Amino acid sequence: MALITGGASGLGLATAKRLAAGGASVLLVDLDEESGEEAARSIRGAGFIQCDVRDAGAVEEAVKGAYETTGRIDVLVNAAGVGTASRVVGRDGALFDLELFKFTIGVNLVGAFDVLRHVAAAMTANAPGPTGERGVIINVASVAAFDGQIGQAAYSASKGGIVAMTLPVARELGAHGIRVMTIAPGVFDTKILGMLPDEAIDALAAEAIFPKRLGDPDEFAQLVVSIVENPYLNGETIRLDAATRMSP
Repeated sequence: MALITGGASGLGLATAKRLAAGGASVLLVDLDEESGEEAARSIRGAGFIQCDVRDAGAVEEAVKGAYETTGRIDVLVNAAGVGTASRVVGRDGALFDLELFKFTIGVNLVGAFDVLRHVAAAMTANAPGPTGERGVIINVASVAAFDGQIGQAAYSASKGGIVAMTLPVARELGAHGIRVMTIAPGVFDTKILGMLPDEAIDALAAEAIFPKRLGDPDEFAQLVVSIVENPYLNGETIRLDAATRMSP
């Protein structure tokens, strides 16, 4: 069974659809209950659990419920996240809202780690496969972890934390037969991005080297499947960005 946080839309939903098409059972976890239930109905056999990853009790209950319902969790795709932007010191002299910084870190880093630790504990109880593997954890960072733009101090810090913890967690969980990988996507064509003006979207797409376009969420999902299927991928972050290097 694959548990996908942020599964109600965007990269998470695309991943759920591709995994389900390949025969996996999927469970979507998302804060948006209406969209989550709708997404689950669109995927044969999918389930949905409403959860705010900032709520430690809710995360524990969600993972516990997922494990008790299915008997095992084989794959975690940790895609829940928020995008925020603010200058450290604004043009009007206003300081970066500290609560916004805490919120961004809370969702993107602390929330992701909380889900990871509970799922990892559940995976250790899985019967190992032929190679000794018990599970695969795939976290979602961003190219902003490496070349964040002006206004992305909080976002880049949160995604940089995801990248930084990949190797130490992989080293630890390897003893249990659990692999840990991270994907750092570039700019993808998702619902949130679609809220921007056309000229802003065109400018972001122009940052890509080749192909010179936005990423397709299904291309992200393809990489997830490749990571799951390739047992020698572990402890690494893969940029998925058409060689994009974001300008300041």
